Amino acid sequence: MTLVQQAGRNSVYAAIGEIGDLLGDRLSTAQAVRDLHGDDLTWHEGEPPDAVAFVESAEEVSAIVKICDRYEVPVIAFGTGTSLEGHIAAPFGGISVDLSAMNQILSVNAEDLDCTVQAGVTRKQLNEHLRDTGLFFPIDPGADASLGGMASTRASGTNAVRYGTMRENVVSLTVVMPDGEIIRTARRSKKSSAGYDLTRLLVGSEGTLGIITEVTVKLYGIPESISAGVCAFPDIRSACDAVILTIQSGIPVARIELLDEVQVKACNAYSNLGLEETPTLFLEFHGSEAGVREQSEMFGDIAGEFRGGTFTWATKTEDRSKLWQARHDVFWAGLALAPGRKGVSSDVCVPISRLAECLDETKKDVVDNNMLAPIVGHVGDGNFHVLLLVDMEDATAVDEAHAFLDRLVLRALAMDGTCTGEHGVGSGKKKFMFAEHGAGVRIMRTIKSSLDPKNIMNPGKIFPDVPAASN
Repeated sequence: MTLVQQAGRNSVYAAIGEIGDLLGDRLSTAQAVRDLHGDDLTWHEGEPPDAVAFVESAEEVSAIVKICDRYEVPVIAFGTGTSLEGHIAAPFGGISVDLSAMNQILSVNAEDLDCTVQAGVTRKQLNEHLRDTGLFFPIDPGADASLGGMASTRASGTNAVRYGTMRENVVSLTVVMPDGEIIRTARRSKKSSAGYDLTRLLVGSEGTLGIITEVTVKLYGIPESISAGVCAFPDIRSACDAVILTIQSGIPVARIELLDEVQVKACNAYSNLGLEETPTLFLEFHGSEAGVREQSEMFGDIAGEFRGGTFTWATKTEDRSKLWQARHDVFWAGLALAPGRKGVSSDVCVPISRLAECLDETKKDVVDNNMLAPIVGHVGDGNFHVLLLVDMEDATAVDEAHAFLDRLVLRALAMDGTCTGEHGVGSGKKKFMFAEHGAGVRIMRTIKSSLDPKNIMNPGKIFPDVPAASN
């Protein structure tokens, strides 16, 4: 170990000592705890932090960040650990700040259709709390993610086609900045022309500009009527064309999800669905009884134009719940197709007019390379996911997987799409940032260095060539 490296380690030990004095037994250096906080669900190599701080208030987060700022020790925010692109890894060590105990719902403003929660509140917890108010929070990424994590990665999910993403649904944030200062990015008014939009800057920043401790989000009235259904198609293109015409026709579909035949097979086995194993759309309509009936009929006509099969409806709550639970379990269903293999979940998003083309080319790539990779998508907004199942003991298979994922992203970018529609950049997709944003990366990097000059906030993410804080 060089003198510089030793000095860096001494700084980490000093920071851990001071944070330990602050938190007592809520600071852990146990290997198992550290490993849990440095590893995600996919194939990115786990990189544990030096310690994990279990915080209970914004003031504690602020105190920890001030200590880390003084010693130039990295700080990585941790919500529920459901991210998929290496966001929580600690490639340079440092302190993982676990916000899961900050799980209080602070206020519900039913008249204003918004609420404020601590960052550790999960979407299921919030909706359970709202159940008797007639309101709900619609952003549904599948996993029971924390609201702070969802804001940090600009998450979306199955309802985004109607209700938007976290970008459209976050009203305000409370954030601990890299120097430890606590700021509030906005008031609760529906609009404002006062200064820079700090909320939108921090939504999607993936913990590289600050640590979110509170989130104010929009709420919506629970629809009078909800109807869900499935419709099978002979091929991917037919299903996509039906989706495109549905969106272009202005039908206010709440959810419209595509499962390819491989994913349907996986769901049948894992969730006991009994569906025809062919490309299939899962749909849901929200509104009045008359409105939902009209929307359903309009979609049925469109599906018929593209050789869609019998439209099977699930109107009972338990039937709808089974259908959407199966959709949320696609990751685990996919893994069950090849026990022992690692699942690599990657997403891209393209303009909806290019969706069928992008999916067709991706399916051909999968088949031509003899890969096992179920596909599922939030196709109402042009976003789809590929779960590549890889034998990590086979070096050739791993290399082929990397090459496939590169082709997937470059294909989307060539169609004026993005390298990630909702997973975020993390460490997994940072190499594509220049290809997507060009000189815009320099502007992002300037913002990062201005707000976080010591680069202590989640270093090694988003930017491929930003040096980490010395440790």
